[in-house]
Amino acid sequence: IETNSSWLRLRFSHIYKTSFQNNQLQDLQKWCNDIVAKYPDKLFESEDFTSLPENALISLIRRDDLQMEERKIWNYVIKWGIAQNPGLSSDPTSWTNENFLALKATLKNCLPFIRFFQMTNDDIVDIVNPYHQILEKNLWDDILKRFLTPNRQISSIILPPRVILTPKLPSRVTEPFSTVINEMHAAEIASWVDKKAEAYSVINNPYEFKLLLRGSRDGFTKESFWNLCDQQANTVLIIKVNGTDEILGGYNPTYWDKSIKNYVYCNDSFIFSMKNGTIQSSILSRVKKPQHAIFSSSGCGPQFGDGGDLYMANNFKNVTCYCQNVDYSSYEKSNQKYKWSVLLFRIRI
Repeated sequence: IETNSSWLRLRFSHIYKTSFQNNQLQDLQKWCNDIVAKYPDKLFESEDFTSLPENALISLIRRDDLQMEERKIWNYVIKWGIAQNPGLSSDPTSWTNENFLALKATLKNCLPFIRFFQMTNDDIVDIVNPYHQILEKNLWDDILKRFLTPNRQISSIILPPRVILTPKLPSRVTEPFSTVINEMHAAEIASWVDKKAEAYSVINNPYEFKLLLRGSRDGFTKESFWNLCDQQANTVLIIKVNGTDEILGGYNPTYWDKSIKNYVYCNDSFIFSMKNGTIQSSILSRVKKPQHAIFSSSGCGPQFGDGGDLYMANNFKNVTCYCQNVDYSSYEKSNQKYKWSVLLFRIRI
């Protein structure tokens, strides 16, 4: 947790499920839950959500600081419960009494942590009522009493509302923006862009990373690059070397322009490798020859530096790069061919 948090974040769903398969990993469970409580979509919107162990789900929905509306929590709990009963339709209007009993048995340990009395009347009618048969009769009667006559006394326990924090920055994305880099990587890149001595935290990162190109989705050719990135400025190229922890990249504050077919002068571009997994420290290399900072031409992919300090050729399945020396005094030519995954982002405040 202290030395490899970036590695843990990149494999978050797997780490989360694994931590709850062993009760001795309570520190790791807490670390994961603290992240999910603050960024619940990271887990609830993942493909692995319905395969969560029951104890993991309960550990989240019982928290007062889970940053999610109660209606959404209820919907996710129902989704999880249905997934534990193969063959059960997602439409409760077609269910038999046995179907409701099966779901009730599945969710018996989760339901006590749903804060029904903090939902709106519309929520009760629209999303709870279709499943009211899985609730204890006394609880459902009390929900209806509170709905019809709010001042009447009830016997059910009323859990307090969750403490929803006001974010320091508006949430800009509802799902992880990348499976190669995480929020901490993005904050570090942002600090390099602004030439900060200390890296931004995830909370105070002033930039949004907007995905322009994903190699696995858009193709690994120069044509796909220029179709999506021509005339785009303030771009960050991210390269994940397959089979390793290595992440390479470059920042171009100027416009990519395929019509130039020449070098573009730039004082503020840089290339880098990032701390990740077994890679213990990030390496930043700022431009030394601004007159040869960027090469822009439709004949190849993006190129940083004279001769290609970071160079993506016609076929993006291979990338040639020079790796800098630790003392930052020059670039060391590695002249290696890598198989890799590529992302290209445009960043903006």
